[in-house]
Amino acid sequence: MKTIGLVGGMSWESTAHYYALLNKLVNERLGAHHSARLLLYSIDFEELERRQFAGEWDEAGEIVVEAAKRLERGGADFLLICANTMHIAAEQVEQAVGIPLLHIADAAGERMVARNVRRVGLLGTAFTMERDFYKNRLRERFGLDVMVPGADRRQLLHGIIFNELVAGIVRPESKTKLREVIASLEKAGAEGILLGCTELMMILGQADSAVPLFDTTGIHCEAAVNLALA
Repeated sequence: MKTIGLVGGMSWESTAHYYALLNKLVNERLGAHHSARLLLYSIDFEELERRQFAGEWDEAGEIVVEAAKRLERGGADFLLICANTMHIAAEQVEQAVGIPLLHIADAAGERMVARNVRRVGLLGTAFTMERDFYKNRLRERFGLDVMVPGADRRQLLHGIIFNELVAGIVRPESKTKLREVIASLEKAGAEGILLGCTELMMILGQADSAVPLFDTTGIHCEAAVNLALA
């Protein structure tokens, strides 16, 4: 079994789900008392978040790069960045280390293509929804038509993620609002909904969408276990 290196802490709430799910999936595959071989470097999210909101993306990327280097030195065979937004630093990481990075958008793209979904509604932080690094990868590598909510709904999503989910707060009224966002994307023609933020699985599931819903946290973990056990 290969050792999975996790760049976590973005937020630690979703990283805890990564840790639990990776171990659960390995145990389901191997049985007995098997668990995943993991190395975790958990970033201080306050420092990273400050860089994000200041638009200092190179500096934010360097924080992730330093974590990746530490994991490589510790013996990780490949890396996961346990956040969608910070895949903005994927190229920085790939250039800085000699072990593979399992990109979250690639895992999600492969899953959506396998399900014959071609037009997808993307939910995530405003950074992920508005910048091109994530949408373009899905478009160019997988031929997906990526839709995002309107400006007001993007800000609503962003606020729920940073003010609630990152702190482990799950409010029923926020779930209702997010379901309305999903319904608007479905009405506009989305064939699937992509939870492009690793915290969104804390509040949304398939029951909240009339079309297939793709949870990047779960998909990323499944792809990692497949690679670790290959």
